[in-house]
Amino acid sequence: MGVKRPLRGLGWGGRAIPGLPSVALGYGWVARVGGLQGPEMWAKIRASPWADIVRPIRGYGAVHRNWGLRVPVTAKLPYNPRVIVAPGDPALAAEIARFVGAGPPVGDWFLKLEGLSSEEASSLAGQALRHGGGILVRERPDGSADGLLRVPGDVLPVYLNALAEAGLEPGLIEAVRETADAWRRTTFALRCGSRTLAVGQRTLIMGIVNVTPDSFSDGGEFLEADKAIEHGRRLAAEGADILDVGGESTRPGAEPVDAEAECARVLPVIQALAKDLAVPISIDTSKAAVARRSIDAGATIINDVTALRGDPEMAGVAARSGLPLVLMHMQGTPRTMQESPRYGDLMSEIVAYLRASMASAVDAGASEEQLVVDPGLGFGKTLGHNLEILRRLGELRSLGRPILIGPSRKSMIGKVLGAPMGQRAFGTAAAVAYGIARGAHIVRVHDVAEMRQAARMTDALVTGEPENPKSEARNPKETQGPKSQ
Repeated sequence: MGVKRPLRGLGWGGRAIPGLPSVALGYGWVARVGGLQGPEMWAKIRASPWADIVRPIRGYGAVHRNWGLRVPVTAKLPYNPRVIVAPGDPALAAEIARFVGAGPPVGDWFLKLEGLSSEEASSLAGQALRHGGGILVRERPDGSADGLLRVPGDVLPVYLNALAEAGLEPGLIEAVRETADAWRRTTFALRCGSRTLAVGQRTLIMGIVNVTPDSFSDGGEFLEADKAIEHGRRLAAEGADILDVGGESTRPGAEPVDAEAECARVLPVIQALAKDLAVPISIDTSKAAVARRSIDAGATIINDVTALRGDPEMAGVAARSGLPLVLMHMQGTPRTMQESPRYGDLMSEIVAYLRASMASAVDAGASEEQLVVDPGLGFGKTLGHNLEILRRLGELRSLGRPILIGPSRKSMIGKVLGAPMGQRAFGTAAAVAYGIARGAHIVRVHDVAEMRQAARMTDALVTGEPENPKSEARNPKETQGPKSQ
């Protein structure tokens, strides 16, 4: 018996792809379009109305592409939507690429939506079943419902169009579409004053410069300005892409520090490092006054562990500066956060918290494109919470923003390994590598040289593209080390 060939214009599931004369093999890809294959074929596909279905997605082995997805906007989406699982098996994508020159991930989308009405859940279910998917629904005490929606990866645009034709609430359709687009986004550009920081091409290393007497790891070691400046220069020489300068400890149980004392610690350090180095300087503070004066001293990133909740003026300062703003999740305050952290739905609550902070920043006038999110490892979390966050880190991609994590030397590593503070480098490297594999774009660490090696190796494993050491200099706007005189 000869090999059966798919019908022209039909996928494995029997779905027609109008406008693309082809031998179609379903699951979001086609083997031949108008007699074309390889790059010419994909160029024709990208110009077609079906580009959203067949576009390959960056980040899956040697076959990844980045066709420049439109920028999704997620800060104010209703239903707290997030992707739980997305299409993508790198081994299968690589095998597809052997046949047609490029291979998109295949599989199903699983998206969670919260606070649905019964009518909305019913409409989602009906159209999902018609398009090879389905939905699980769980009622809430208030009468609304949460839904776990499954849609085959190659029919998501068609499914959304069907929902629109059925008259479903446009906000719900937008929530699904924007969240899927956000999850697929892999590269970003953060404007740090006169520099542009490319995020997503490789993992960025944020080196920690604590100018404090009581930080959990190196408190007091760099309290003197000269020592902190020397430390910052050393981290930059070791390959830090960003230096994060902080003057107030946020360790569990830490007492607050007033703005004047914090400024006295950080301003001389920021001023010297910004003058000497070509890497962006981040100010780690929750106080608007400290952020404002640090920006005047040369800081070009704001890292707020309270995600704008610590000072009502911080959102305005960040918006007026136009600089990148890191928003971190924390349950409680540094003084109380580890007393008894509890969550009903860990990832749902973290995503909702970060989304609300993003919305606050946007309402104040900040650009959503300048925001970075951090799940706050160790900030109001048990060991189990921290491990679950790392396992499910990819769900934060639903926010469409770069993800920063800070596992360095944290107590979770000490608890797992039984290791004291000075012996947590290998545990940190494991957490860094796993976090990168699960979607982290930036890692905040103490040991820059060691974690840079771990990040480069993990990047190569994840993308299948080892970085060329000869190209280390990169764009002059991102060059590390001292400024040229």
